Amino acid sequence: MTLETLNLICIIWAAIGVASFILLQFVIAPYGRHVKKGWGPEISNKLGWIIMEAPSFFIILYFYLSSDQSLYASILSLLWLLHYLNRTFIYPFRIRTKGKKMPLIIVGSAIFFNCMNAGLNGYFLAHFESYGPDSFYQWNFILGIVLFIVGFIINQKSDHILIHLRKPGETNYKIPTGFLFKYVSCPNLFGELMQWSGFVIMAWNLPALSFLIWTAANLIPRALGHHKWYKKSFTEYPKNRKAMIPGIW
Repeated sequence: MTLETLNLICIIWAAIGVASFILLQFVIAPYGRHVKKGWGPEISNKLGWIIMEAPSFFIILYFYLSSDQSLYASILSLLWLLHYLNRTFIYPFRIRTKGKKMPLIIVGSAIFFNCMNAGLNGYFLAHFESYGPDSFYQWNFILGIVLFIVGFIINQKSDHILIHLRKPGETNYKIPTGFLFKYVSCPNLFGELMQWSGFVIMAWNLPALSFLIWTAANLIPRALGHHKWYKKSFTEYPKNRKAMIPGIW
């Protein structure tokens, strides 16, 4: 595959992501609190998390181990692996969602999503990257790594608060408080979007950009859906909270 072909695939893939974003303004994906009957067979949500996130980890790991990447590209690969190590092998065992199910259609679509994004980014880093030692001194690496680290911390801290809202054995939903939950309903999603924005700035290529477009297409509707659900479910829900971006949206 040539770089031109890879970039063309990324442009088409990004366009599909934009179309998906538009569709998700009218359809709420059946995950978590939004799961409803009628979406077909279901499996344990913990098992579903592992199955659907694993391709993103192992595809990037394959390209990382099987290619002679520069140090800069290797750092990009390791940052990706860090995120998906948590998402695949740690996060599913931290959540307190005993007995909850996930539709297989969501698992299947997420597997396709992760295979595409990891495949495009891994292939670029294995075959087309041309980062030199001076790349570490460029503005995009400095800004990107700061955004990635801060976003990762926000995501992890927010997830910790959400996971510990329930005591062992509890299944009811509660209003999260503290940290950035003072300002937005979904700081975990805000942190993840910031994280991958930093990755794109560091990577500075079309595969990473197409991944960010798809990430935004998934996370923004999810945040809006959660925000709407909170306001509908809790009459005492803070009215000054935004959905995802503090003070803005």
